[in-house]
Amino acid sequence: MDIKGVVALVTGGASGLGEAAVLELAASEAKSVIVDMDADKGEKLAAAYPGKIVFIRADVTSEEDIRRAVGKTVEQFGKINVAVNCAGVPDAGKILGKKGPLPLASFNKVVQVNLVGTLNVIRLAVEQMVQNAANEEGEKGVIVNTASIAAFDGQIGQAAYCASKGGIVGMTLPIARECAESGIRVSTIAPGLFDTPLMAGMPPVVKESMAQSVPFPRRLGRPAEFAKMVRHIIENPMINGCCIRLDGALRMPPR
Repeated sequence: MDIKGVVALVTGGASGLGEAAVLELAASEAKSVIVDMDADKGEKLAAAYPGKIVFIRADVTSEEDIRRAVGKTVEQFGKINVAVNCAGVPDAGKILGKKGPLPLASFNKVVQVNLVGTLNVIRLAVEQMVQNAANEEGEKGVIVNTASIAAFDGQIGQAAYCASKGGIVGMTLPIARECAESGIRVSTIAPGLFDTPLMAGMPPVVKESMAQSVPFPRRLGRPAEFAKMVRHIIENPMINGCCIRLDGALRMPPR
């Protein structure tokens, strides 16, 4: 897909990996609509790129919110042909901790936002994408999801997070196979340790220790590197139905 013709809906686009994807798209003359709950950051980012970026405050778990976001994207830019799912939450907790069993509410929240929210965006974006005019290869749209290496190398205390990210990996191929009939590709990126706002509150010594655990390059991933992978998936028509690890060969230990 020609990156200059992209109109992307980016969830979690106000910060971290999502923000990096939005900035990469803006630099490539593509248009983006940020879907996020953080209005301050989202509106500030959109204001810096008038005509290229729009912000919509929306909850990815809400059908009404995402239908509204898709509708406003089409109203603003005439179409939507890319959806990048970066919205997600972490919530660590052992199955049996000092305060008792893992609360179901905690598990449900993570799965609802990370997994169900991703599916919600996919299904409503695809509903709109099938109406697009196909390019010379018959392509109408691209979906890029964000999982995590936690889907494969889950650590103690990550049951909810790993379940949600593993679900994203697991549904990538069947959705890609179904959407192939409509000329829509679906792929997933599984990042390793990246220097995002989630890392910001950690002591420098802890961050450095985590960085040193990456075989090569021996550092945390940069959000811009994630964004370049998003762009590559959009531009490379043979990337479909797969999950790409972006982790510097890191394999997480049990704890």
